[in-house]
Amino acid sequence: QVQLVESGGGLVQPGGSLRLSCVASGVMFSSNTMAWYRQAPGKQREWVATITSGGVTTYTDSVKGRFTISIGNAKNTVYLQMNSLKPGDTAVYYCNTKRGYDSYWGNGALVTVSS
Repeated sequence: QVQLVESGGGLVQPGGSLRLSCVASGVMFSSNTMAWYRQAPGKQREWVATITSGGVTTYTDSVKGRFTISIGNAKNTVYLQMNSLKPGDTAVYYCNTKRGYDSYWGNGALVTVSS
C-alpha cells in the first residue's frame, strides 16, 4: 500500500525559502519516479518537478533555477527546496508517484507567499 505524507508548508515572505518533504511508504525509490505538483486557488493542478529513479530531474519553466527536487539519504523521502519564492507560487503542493496505471497522491502542503 502506497502512502505519501507531505510536510513543511507555511507562510513565507516573497523572496524567502521553504523546504517541503514527502515521506513515502510502499514505494521503492530505486524503481519509481517521484514528482511534485501544485494547485493554486481557482486553478487546475499543475506539474512542478520530477525526479527519476536514476536521479534525473526536470522542472516546469516557472520554477527552473529556484526549486530543487531531491531524494533523501534514507531513500524514503523526497524533498522540494523552494527558493526566491513569489506570490505566484502560493498553492497546495502535492507529492505524487505512479505504479502501473495507478497514481498516488498525498494530502498536500499549503504554501502561502505573502508580505
